[in-house]
Amino acid sequence: MKSVICNILLWMTVTGSAFASSGAKSPTLDTATFATGCFWCTEAKFKELRGVIAVTSGFSGGRTANPTYEQVCTGTTGHAEACNIVFDPKQISYDELLEAFFTAHDPTQLNRQGNDVGTQYRSAIFYHNAAQKQKADYYIKKINDEKAYPRPVVTQVVPFTVFYKAEDYHQNYFSRNGNAPYCQYVIQPELEKFKKVFAAKLKSKNN
Repeated sequence: MKSVICNILLWMTVTGSAFASSGAKSPTLDTATFATGCFWCTEAKFKELRGVIAVTSGFSGGRTANPTYEQVCTGTTGHAEACNIVFDPKQISYDELLEAFFTAHDPTQLNRQGNDVGTQYRSAIFYHNAAQKQKADYYIKKINDEKAYPRPVVTQVVPFTVFYKAEDYHQNYFSRNGNAPYCQYVIQPELEKFKKVFAAKLKSKNN
């Protein structure tokens, strides 16, 4: 897995120039919406990145309006556990967030991440504009062409429609529940690996 991550980071850095700025003025803040399995894990990882302003855990991609966590867990709402990631493009690019996305989880697992099984744990990118879709499609094709993973990427790339914020107790879950068994045995090890890979892009201790 380590060699997979290194290969992905290497060629994404090299090919990122394919989307060099056209000179258009960048927005002050932008938003990415990703699903990488359990949103507690997603939130804990992405909030560590420099340039990420806020991460909100919630649900997207389904049919049920204003779903509860319990409803989403049944797998009948069509929603995925997802995170809305507000970021400053002057500090971190969407390309860099995609790097983090593809290394924060296994995008070849269909409707699951590890022991979390169901469509609510699917891998998905909810794009907010044509540029985000173009980049997501490009990198997925590149990953598959390069056979960076032993299996094809199954990440959905679908238009963002609506995002429902999850209940308050899900927000900053790892920060507030670090001693819980799931946090200690699942989130903590994954977070440490993520921080090692992106050591140069983490927020300073003072942030």
